[in-house]
Amino acid sequence: MQKYSKIISTGSYLPDKVYTNHDIEKFVDTSNDWIIERTGIEKRHIASESESSVDMAHAACIDAFKNCAIELKDIEMIVVATTTPERKFPSTAVLLQNKLNNNSAFAFDINAACTGFIYALDIADKYIKGGFVKNALVVGTEKITSLLDWKDRNTCVLFGDGAGAVVLSSSDTPGIISNTIGSDGSYKDLLTVNTDTEVIEMKGNDVFKIAVNTMGKLAASTLEKNGFKVEDLDWLIPHQANSRIINAVAKKINLPEEKIVMTVNKHGNTSAASIPLALDYANKQQMIHKDNIIMFEAFGAGFTWGSTLLKF
Repeated sequence: MQKYSKIISTGSYLPDKVYTNHDIEKFVDTSNDWIIERTGIEKRHIASESESSVDMAHAACIDAFKNCAIELKDIEMIVVATTTPERKFPSTAVLLQNKLNNNSAFAFDINAACTGFIYALDIADKYIKGGFVKNALVVGTEKITSLLDWKDRNTCVLFGDGAGAVVLSSSDTPGIISNTIGSDGSYKDLLTVNTDTEVIEMKGNDVFKIAVNTMGKLAASTLEKNGFKVEDLDWLIPHQANSRIINAVAKKINLPEEKIVMTVNKHGNTSAASIPLALDYANKQQMIHKDNIIMFEAFGAGFTWGSTLLKF
């Protein structure tokens, strides 16, 4: 019998500290109205100095196991998507494994920038479908504000911190239907953190145009290759970078706005954490239901991109 991987639980964590647009107005030349008009962002959560990507990942995982059908000791694989590791090495994943008191899983990190969670999900999905593991923990966690120049109004308004986690388990019924991932390193300088500056540098207009075009084509091809129409889709849960990008992609595939999970207004761009954060938000709000058809989609520095089509 064919095996599938299925998301059986979700969890999230957001730091207590919040910067609203009005807070940012106080130290950089911008305005609440401009930020909302250009990005849709109203506020973002900021990790404290003592709070690391591991700490946030741990909190999201504990949340995911509150109502989970399996226990932490049953996890055989931990994949963490992050661009902001607590240490150069060992990996965020093994630090998380230790903090979770799980000594039986194998653990490693993925860095595909904002697409990291989909890359991580793709790998875990293949391990489960291949029969190598039965239960995996897939996490996106970012302390992305640690990479911000708070004097750069083009980038500091966009990002926030947080973590999201899902438990992925072997199933006899369809869960993840397909994953698609891709990259093109020729765009490496349009969105980057160089080692000499250690801050995010972005050519926003170029990123916007390529993101909309790439994600629009990817969403359409993901549905087509799996025999689905736009009308079959219950929810699009995209990377939460910018409401204008999200709405433009939805328009390209003629998806109604009411079928989009949008949290960018509450969280800002949390990079690899944004899709699992949005998924958990929708789950806790009881927006999504059993057997809903959902698409995840992301675009990130590299450039990288990816989509996941699944039955919840």
